[in-house]
Amino acid sequence: MGARYVVSACLAGERCRYDAGDNTCAKVVRLVEEGRAVPLCPEMLGGLETPRSPCERVGDRVMNRDGQDVTEPFERGAAQAVDIARKEGCSAAILKSRSPSCGFDRIYDGSFSHVFCAGDGVWAAMLRREGFALYSEESLPDEP
Repeated sequence: MGARYVVSACLAGERCRYDAGDNTCAKVVRLVEEGRAVPLCPEMLGGLETPRSPCERVGDRVMNRDGQDVTEPFERGAAQAVDIARKEGCSAAILKSRSPSCGFDRIYDGSFSHVFCAGDGVWAAMLRREGFALYSEESLPDEP
């Protein structure tokens, strides 16, 4: 059957982005439909509403465009999402690129000016520490 994935819920078509939109990726939707992927949104799990002010990582904190520190709900939701992924038997993740939660290797730099920097989102960093293989909608695993 192959790997079981945890996926960013927005890639599975759920309208959980900050602007109440989605980032539907047909291959991710197919994995969910086949029962091979579990869609989660750590920001929603952490108690953030949709829609919400855009957020970006600023060092080890997460700030929204209004200047509020939202690190705690990001961390709480990410920890819950890791726990659910483990309980669901997932060993790999397909995450939304550049997101302050899900982006890995390259994320927005915290200036809210569409500039990138090296780094991981909160959930991606936790998944990496837990040994999950990380993929994005821009670099899908060969299997799907």
